[in-house]
Amino acid sequence: MFADLSALAISSPASYVVAVALPALDAIIPVLPSEAAVIGLGVATAGSADPRIAILIMLAAAGAFAGDNLAYLLGRRYGGPVARRFLSGERGSRRRAWAERALDQYGARLIIACRFIPGGRTAVTLTSGLIGFPRRRFVAATSCAAVIWAGYAFFLGRIGGKVFEQRPWAGLLLGLAGAVAISVLIEILRRTGIWHWLTRPRGRPAGSGVPGVAVTARRGPGR
Repeated sequence: MFADLSALAISSPASYVVAVALPALDAIIPVLPSEAAVIGLGVATAGSADPRIAILIMLAAAGAFAGDNLAYLLGRRYGGPVARRFLSGERGSRRRAWAERALDQYGARLIIACRFIPGGRTAVTLTSGLIGFPRRRFVAATSCAAVIWAGYAFFLGRIGGKVFEQRPWAGLLLGLAGAVAISVLIEILRRTGIWHWLTRPRGRPAGSGVPGVAVTARRGPGR
């Protein structure tokens, strides 16, 4: 994945490029290891109190935010071509249908949670643009999601790096295992319906949806 974790040291210019670039690009190129990169940064800086660590976390959050909003804009402005490129075929159609239903039910909460659902980020952010999800709400949700995600991934790396100070690769693997475990847990909650129960607003009937989203979805751009 990375030839040498020393390349991600706090003093390396590559660390700052990796921190912002991979989280930004993996919104439209999901195979890029953005989470592994941020965890790796945490491992490489474990035990350090250098104030520049805060810069790395902010850059990772900024990259994640930029990537999510780029995907939204692509879906909003180039709906048809984007759907054919990223959400075509049987699997893509299923992901899009799930994203539309989930956005109608959960709105901004789904946008935050999808960062931790394997394959969910691209489908949800693109579909948000395709159906015309309210831009201000999307920006607010992705701001929150980016900060949570960057801090969480970096923190996992710091834990792994502290546990395995002499073996950074073992620390990286521990951090990645933690990330996978959290993703699997969220996926289990989603598939079993527990997520719906946990996130359903109290005092409002389940499935009442997000005002305005379902209507916009039927007349979204590129249709």
